[in-house]
Amino acid sequence: MIVSRRHLDAVLAEFVRHYNRARPHRGLELLTPEPRVSVTPTKLVPRFRTRKVLGGLINEYEIAA
Repeated sequence: MIVSRRHLDAVLAEFVRHYNRARPHRGLELLTPEPRVSVTPTKLVPRFRTRKVLGGLINEYEIAA
């Protein structure tokens, strides 16, 4: 529930960040509009870091360093 204009601005900014940096786009061959930092493959088992967006409504995953 949005409680104020400031809260709405914060929620929208977070969604725009997710939309442009984390969410794959079919029209871009499942890439993101803002490119991610490339990761050098290793022989180690990758560990993943999760980030909850919009109070857990969306989950983002990335390989932890």
